[in-house]
Amino acid sequence: METIGIGARVQHPHYGRGVVVETASEFYLIWFKSLNSAKNISKEYTELTLLENTANPGTGEPNGITLADIEQALDAVLTQRLHEFQLVPMATRWNDGQIILKPADPSLQVKELPIEVFFHKIVMLRDRLRLIEQKINAHKVLTDAEKVELQQYITAAYGTLTTFNVLFKETIHQFKGNSKD
Repeated sequence: METIGIGARVQHPHYGRGVVVETASEFYLIWFKSLNSAKNISKEYTELTLLENTANPGTGEPNGITLADIEQALDAVLTQRLHEFQLVPMATRWNDGQIILKPADPSLQVKELPIEVFFHKIVMLRDRLRLIEQKINAHKVLTDAEKVELQQYITAAYGTLTTFNVLFKETIHQFKGNSKD
């Protein structure tokens, strides 16, 4: 396969279409839309198909776009996503419900809050965990082993939060921890 440069569009048999965001001596860092994250793919991996190479011959740099440009654009998108509110539907059986926190001591006050407020906070927590996950995957300094270790902590956090999956209307939005599959 010809030399693939930063900005090249590729097809992976499992992850689908992706864009090369970094090249190293032995691997490409490719951002895949289907994963919403980047993966290291060996340069020797034969099933990677080049769809469009935007690199200038001999330089490995894309036409008019530098790695710094891509990093800045990716950082801007991730920052924007941090502040976006995604509409995630709550299961209708919880509409207009209340969360009641009742201390064992009857002299202490009961705390009530609308379940929609609690649900919104759960969704925001999930979205922030996803953002952290993306930033770890795209981090330039962390080694692959360090990325995997940090990913395991995030996956464990997802697993802890599966208790709240009952609040989500659609399973696509639910927390997923470690599975045996």
